[in-house]
Amino acid sequence: GTRIIYDRKFLMECRNSPGAKTPPSDLPDIPGVTSPSVEELKLENHHLQNCEEKVSAGEEEQFDMDI
Repeated sequence: GTRIIYDRKFLMECRNSPGAKTPPSDLPDIPGVTSPSVEELKLENHHLQNCEEKVSAGEEEQFDMDI
């Protein structure tokens, strides 16, 4: 059989192509697999709000820690 070998430069260029950034149109909508789950969206929104509050308070942490 024929073996196709790609070099690193070609693969890195493919990573930035528009086709690699868009999901296939025929994928089913499965929360948590092909789309973010409701819990993930809530956590992301909560995290974004916390980050905005820290910046607006004038105190910016060097590292973001969950306690």
